[in-house]
Amino acid sequence: MKSIISELHLKFAEKSWKETFQLVRRCMDKPKDASKPCVPLLRSLERLQEVANVSSMNTMRSRLEMIAKQQGMGFHITEATCYLTADLFYLEVVLLPCGRADEVKVAPHGGSPVPSESFLQLLKLKKFSEFAMKLADLFTQYNIPGDSDQKLKLFASLQFLGKDLEQMSLLPCVPIDTDPQGDMINNGRLGCLIVGKADCPLFIQFYSHPTDGMKTSDLQEEEAKMTDGETVVQAALVTVHVSDVPCKLQTASVIPQPPQLDPRGYPVSLPLGEMPCEVLPACFLLKLQPAIPMMFPFVNKLKQITDVIIPDADLQWAALPKLLMSSSPSAKIHRETLEEQDTIFTAPLPGSVMHRYILPGAAWEVPALRGTVVDSIPFTHPAHVPALLELLRHQCAINTLLRSCMTSQCTGTGIGDPSLEENLSSIMKKSMSMPQALRTLFLKLEEITPAPLSASPEAPTEAENDHSAPTSTAVSDTNGALTMFSQNAAVPEDDFSASDSACYAKSELLPEINSSPAVSPYPFAPGGVFSHWMTNNGHLSELS
Repeated sequence: MKSIISELHLKFAEKSWKETFQLVRRCMDKPKDASKPCVPLLRSLERLQEVANVSSMNTMRSRLEMIAKQQGMGFHITEATCYLTADLFYLEVVLLPCGRADEVKVAPHGGSPVPSESFLQLLKLKKFSEFAMKLADLFTQYNIPGDSDQKLKLFASLQFLGKDLEQMSLLPCVPIDTDPQGDMINNGRLGCLIVGKADCPLFIQFYSHPTDGMKTSDLQEEEAKMTDGETVVQAALVTVHVSDVPCKLQTASVIPQPPQLDPRGYPVSLPLGEMPCEVLPACFLLKLQPAIPMMFPFVNKLKQITDVIIPDADLQWAALPKLLMSSSPSAKIHRETLEEQDTIFTAPLPGSVMHRYILPGAAWEVPALRGTVVDSIPFTHPAHVPALLELLRHQCAINTLLRSCMTSQCTGTGIGDPSLEENLSSIMKKSMSMPQALRTLFLKLEEITPAPLSASPEAPTEAENDHSAPTSTAVSDTNGALTMFSQNAAVPEDDFSASDSACYAKSELLPEINSSPAVSPYPFAPGGVFSHWMTNNGHLSELS
């Protein structure tokens, strides 16, 4: 075998890339079993395509063909035009003799080809990975199950859904944030809805992480940007998916003209029992990008909103922090274990300050705090979408705050607001960071408290005396601040008693989910995620 390999090396050492491509193609064109393509040869061709410079029409054709086959699409050529085809749409790419893309058009079923500047620019810049990802999103929306007749019915229903969502998104809404784009994403009934383009799937951006020095308007459209492995914009692709239980799906618009709002501020629409519909073996789907770890009560609330069951077999439950750690690379770097189940995270802040956050494993194993990663949410009516987005924002806010304790990306925030309550609220809304908010609290308390924030050994604090007090997350500040969060589980006594501070906070991470779909995503707002208290010299007072 070694001698054969050596002979092959010698034989092809002087061969050009073009000849190597041709050889691999010839081998692929004549497989022993036509129904089973040769996987090693296919992978070899893909790797060759990825490293080869696209500088001719043939190499561009080969690259486009490979991308089409990876997506499960058809591919054929007529002169200088390549066609990437699916059942309900096709992509038309016109090439110049040098291999450069000259024009790209997208044609939906029954529609005329529409020029696509976004696809064209990706090919001109030779960003083939981004081109393939964008094509995959488009293919996912048009990849509708069923026979030809059923595909057309579901495609028509999806188009009516898109038009209704667009009508709902245009209704007036009171602005909350000073950044218009961020306000639309985080507070709009339908977030930032991207609809009406042949080259873009029906797409919703509904939650954005606050980022230091970056406005959400600076984010590129239709893309979920990443920072240190963390998502900046949370989005959802709206499509249709096969369902084991037949569902009633709309066959016309369900939004009356002109659109109106109900007393709660939600768009008026025909109820499910009165709308023009047809029973089909499918449902609408929000495909979350990326998937979201969600707690058990929130998953149940999803089912209550849509009346569509999410199969339990598809859900694997675990403690919420574990799910968040698995999707946060930096969280794995800055953690250690305590007493086997407990996890400690360190978060450095400006001024050589270090916070330590302890998440007791037993506290997070209770059923109400266990979670599962949800990647798609089925629904059947446009009115479900605003309520679903509010619930998803609530969960995203919780996840963001917990992740802020797990990662090391913490920056300083000014303390210029006139009142402590307003200051904490504004900082939390701006940063969605527990370390920043707690650090600000401690610095503010130092300003307004005449005595040092410490307890004498002879006068232990109320929290130290009450060992039965429900605690679960301890936060120690190297400058003397100690913060603790309540989860009905005991914090190790050694860690708590090691601090000299009398300042602690208690937080309840799992409020009752109201029946109203509107849930505030901000922890210091009424109905939000957290309620905070602080003690000063043994006196307990609620902050906000």
